[in-house]
Amino acid sequence: MTDQVIVATESTGSVDAGDERLKGSDFLSFDLAHELYGVDIKAVEEIRVWETPTIIPRAPEFILGVINLRGMIVPIMDLRLRFNIGTIEYLPTTVVLILKSSENVGGRMMGVVVDAVSDVIDMGNNNLMPPIGDSDVMPFVSGLLNVDAQVMSLLDVDSLLNIEGLVH
Repeated sequence: MTDQVIVATESTGSVDAGDERLKGSDFLSFDLAHELYGVDIKAVEEIRVWETPTIIPRAPEFILGVINLRGMIVPIMDLRLRFNIGTIEYLPTTVVLILKSSENVGGRMMGVVVDAVSDVIDMGNNNLMPPIGDSDVMPFVSGLLNVDAQVMSLLDVDSLLNIEGLVH
C-alpha cells in the first residue's frame, strides 16, 4: 500500500456544540450524489486518493474496510451507503477524507469516501440555517449554509464518526 496524500492540514480539534460554534469557520466542501456537503476544516486530517481498503468481517455494509495510515488502522466509510443514497463506481476523482472527531468524544479517526472535493468555504457572516427534512442524512447535519447558488449541508463530524451510532 502506498501513501498517496493529496492535502494535509493541521488538526486543532472540533469546536463545542451550538450554533455559535461555527461562526467564522472554514469548511471543506465536497460532492456526494450531486449534492454539496461540508465538514469543519479543523476535523480534516488529510485528503487521500481512493485505494481499496482491506475488508473486515461482519462490518456494516457502509464500512468498506480499513487502511493502514502510517501505522494506524483507520476504518473507511462510504457516505453514499451510510446515507442510503446508492452506490457509484470509484473514479479518479473519488477521494477519502480522513476525519478526526473532537477529543471530548475520543478523538477517533475514520476515512469517509466522497465523490469529489470541491473547495474550502469561508462561512463569513452568513447565517447557519437549521436542517430541514427527514432522511438518513439528517441525524448528521448540523445546519445548512448558502454557498453561491447552492445550499451546503454541514455535517457534524462527531456524530458521523460515533462508533456506537454506526450499527443500528
